[in-house]
Amino acid sequence: MRITTCRLFLAVATAASLFAANPSITLRGTGTIVRGAPAAETGFEIQQGPEVDAHMIRSSNGSISPARVPSSAVPRPAGAPVLGAGANFSGFPGISHLDQRLASNGNQFSLEPPDQGLAVGSGFVVEAVNLAVSVYSTSGTLLAGPAGLNGFFGLAPAIVRSGPTYGPFTSDPRVYYDAPTGRWFLTMLEIDTDPKTGALLGHSALFVAVSKSNDPTQAWNIFSFDTTNAGGNGCPCFGDQPLIGADQNGFFITTNEFSIAGPAFNGAQIYAVSKKSLENGMASVVVHFGGMPLAEGISYSVQPATTPPGGTYETARGGTEYFLSALDFDGTLDNRIAVWALTNTASLDTPVPNLSLSSAVIASEVYGMPAAMEQKPGPLPLADLLKTKNNALGVTTNEHLELLDSNDDRMQQTVFAAGALWSSLTTVVKPANGPVRAAIAWFIVTPSWNQGTLTAAMTNQGYLAAGQDNLAYPSIGVNAAGKGVMTFTLVGPDYFPSAAYATLDAVNGVGPIRIAAQGTVPDDGFTGYGAFDGRVARWGDYSAAVAAADGSIWLAVEYIPGGTRTVLANWGTFISRIVP
Repeated sequence: MRITTCRLFLAVATAASLFAANPSITLRGTGTIVRGAPAAETGFEIQQGPEVDAHMIRSSNGSISPARVPSSAVPRPAGAPVLGAGANFSGFPGISHLDQRLASNGNQFSLEPPDQGLAVGSGFVVEAVNLAVSVYSTSGTLLAGPAGLNGFFGLAPAIVRSGPTYGPFTSDPRVYYDAPTGRWFLTMLEIDTDPKTGALLGHSALFVAVSKSNDPTQAWNIFSFDTTNAGGNGCPCFGDQPLIGADQNGFFITTNEFSIAGPAFNGAQIYAVSKKSLENGMASVVVHFGGMPLAEGISYSVQPATTPPGGTYETARGGTEYFLSALDFDGTLDNRIAVWALTNTASLDTPVPNLSLSSAVIASEVYGMPAAMEQKPGPLPLADLLKTKNNALGVTTNEHLELLDSNDDRMQQTVFAAGALWSSLTTVVKPANGPVRAAIAWFIVTPSWNQGTLTAAMTNQGYLAAGQDNLAYPSIGVNAAGKGVMTFTLVGPDYFPSAAYATLDAVNGVGPIRIAAQGTVPDDGFTGYGAFDGRVARWGDYSAAVAAADGSIWLAVEYIPGGTRTVLANWGTFISRIVP
């Protein structure tokens, strides 16, 4: 069976207009997070998606030289100590592959990886993954879900096996809690499919759910807007891996636009909509910026910022939303990052919004494309099953311990706190002895303005590495006082895939690696096995970290818990609370 996954990219950058057509947002109805009836695992269908390669190429007509930063400049940070969880730590298991597979009465696909969304507020914790959502109390009690995201958004189930019939392809959920108003936001991408065959059709959308109150177990309004962009290069297109942020005025979603048929890449897209209108259940104009050139390439994965509870928004210039992005256009090494500013966001509450977008490129530490990650050997029941002649798939393959995909070096989740932008990415590093490994580069950037021109300074930056082991898929949560915690996966020859974290502040930098939940067995999922056309197992795409009103930082990241699993995958997620 051929595996096609929801993202990543083989692409060629193309020029497009900075100001693209503004789509209309539509109120579709309401949704509630409910738990389906108990279901059994039947069938082994796997989620289908656009055929796009594992790493996007973002250069413009070969104008980037691979020698911009020579290979000898690969970072060589010392490995940090690995310790147990600190005294101010607590946590509980979140959604597992078994949970998401059996949600929606079992009308779900097997999925890897569990793209991670998390938000905390009003005494609740909301977690979303591909493709389920749950609500917990802050003590870890399950209050609602796991519910299939298709059903929550009013769409047909991912698959009904009795037909079979197929629902729309959906992926990449994100969650945000708006502390000033007590409302919850949940987003995902959607591509229409043929209900009889599951084949992708030529229409895509972004879905946005906004709670009607501060209680996420109650009703949400469901909105959507079109992202097909029939006038773009290679379109019909879809908005891959939606990223979300907010200031006091607007809610912001950015995507990477790809042809549904592949392989055209049209760069990052920015969508801005009035936060007040969404929270009041009203349709509103969506302001769209697309095809933004950046240095000698085209922008990608432009991360919008959120502000922690009690934090200060940027109110100058009519309200400003900041973003960060990386600039490794050719998938090797780079030493720059970009700061973006969308100004006059207060105009989103007017009939004709008038926004301006600026960017500035600043020097940074070197970062680059990370390698796949080795993991500690252990039991592999799926691999063993695939070696038998009478397995459920009717194939016999000689499988071995999977490598885990470390993704690429795009910018991850960004926070605007204490006057600075905090973010991180996965990078290649070279330990003192041994092959290259995956590690984390982190950045604290202070934006400013000089006679109306956006500028920025690197306040602090650094690396976090684990010697001969790997760290990947970081997210940083920062409270209003400027105290942060970063979550990530720890995996390598010494560790099964584990949930880990480290503290971070602007003065002292990053602390030691601490294990929140230690993995108990290797990843043994279908995406890394040849029987499913796999090469390297999917992991990540992203983790999540957010601050709560009390200043604590909440984290959610993938790990391998062991215990009950499905036939095709054994991932889990772990939710942590740390007082920095």
